[in-house]
Amino acid sequence: MSNIADTPRDASRRPGLSRRQFLGRTMAASIAAMTVPTIIPASAWGANNRLSVGMIGMGKMMGGHLNALLGRDDVHVAALCDCEAVRLGVHKARVEEVYAQRYDNGSYTGCDAYGDFRDLTARTDIDAVVISTPDHWHALNALAAIRTGKDVYCEKPLTLTIEESKKLVEETRRYGRVFQTGSQQRSGREFRTACELVRNGRIGKVKEVHVNVGGPPRECFLPAEPTPEGLDWDMWLGPAPWRPYHSDIAPDMDYPGWPNFRAYRDYAGGSMTDFGTHHFDIAQWALGMDHTGPVEVHPPGGDRPHLTYVYANGIPMYRSGQHGHNVTFIGEYGNVYVSRGHIGTDPAHLLDEPIGPNEIRLYNSPGHMQDWLNCIRTRNRPLCDVSIGSRSVNLCHIGNIAYWLNRSLYWDPEVERFVNDDEANRLLHRPMREPWRL
Repeated sequence: MSNIADTPRDASRRPGLSRRQFLGRTMAASIAAMTVPTIIPASAWGANNRLSVGMIGMGKMMGGHLNALLGRDDVHVAALCDCEAVRLGVHKARVEEVYAQRYDNGSYTGCDAYGDFRDLTARTDIDAVVISTPDHWHALNALAAIRTGKDVYCEKPLTLTIEESKKLVEETRRYGRVFQTGSQQRSGREFRTACELVRNGRIGKVKEVHVNVGGPPRECFLPAEPTPEGLDWDMWLGPAPWRPYHSDIAPDMDYPGWPNFRAYRDYAGGSMTDFGTHHFDIAQWALGMDHTGPVEVHPPGGDRPHLTYVYANGIPMYRSGQHGHNVTFIGEYGNVYVSRGHIGTDPAHLLDEPIGPNEIRLYNSPGHMQDWLNCIRTRNRPLCDVSIGSRSVNLCHIGNIAYWLNRSLYWDPEVERFVNDDEANRLLHRPMREPWRL
């Protein structure tokens, strides 16, 4: 069976493609065609240590990653990819401006720009890629990079489905790649401290965990809007079911907020997989459950007000769904509360008791992107390796499936399938629109 790497380039052109959609594709292709790389002297980059990086998906999240990498002398941003030509052109100009000022006396034009990610991943001179596309693209983007020998930094949530995440783990191991999931809270001091307090028994035996995030996605019934010029909407949809363009799903780059595609089931898993992959990830880290998962999941209903997970050791974990995003661990002797930029304990003095040298110390990250770059050079697994990202997002996926089926489910974390439940197991994967496939 063919896979994403050998999907025909023109196969996604469906009959009736609008003039604006065609123009978007043509503009993006023109940017790539006009790019003529400038050869930078090896001494300028520090050739023995420089990593050549490509970036796929030039939206708001990628802006921070791009700025961070442009500030480094040991990384060369060699290529960008996006299906929106205006956004792509703006970021290409930004890269070339920075490098021209730094290395080439104002005339650098060596950042290639692509409208199709397969053209970027096919390059043999790129060492690694950063992926910040919509969620429904993550698996296909990452697999194309892995199979062409590239290390990967992929934004969370890792995948749209459980089968996709299992496939990413399998292929990452098969090809020996370094894969960092962008669950950057693991690199935050307050989250590491909270997990160390729980791991070292400061609150005694954990009685329950509350993860405060939003709920599952909804179906998309938005009306059609004109497709913006320069956007290849068919490529944006990719493996998702075809539907007309709407700006709530994919706004232009001047929109002041964040795109809302994660609210819709065809493209993402709602807040459950958005902030859920951050905070459920921290909960699993604190419980020492990085390589396993719960054995039961129950939707709210009756005398159960919250979505409830139960682990084999009996610890329940609830999706509380109150205001804000945070995690609370309730133990025999106290509680630990953590959110971005804040950690609290009850009793308060727990925070004043240092973790001793013979106690459990979790990895003190130098920064999430830095950790990935270090591991590319050492070939160690990074802090949020693909297997950890997979377990965290799959926890969210099984919760969504419980919501959709509205009944209790029983999960085997060893094989990552529901127990004796064909209906639930059919939701481990979703059909992809032709010609896309894993």
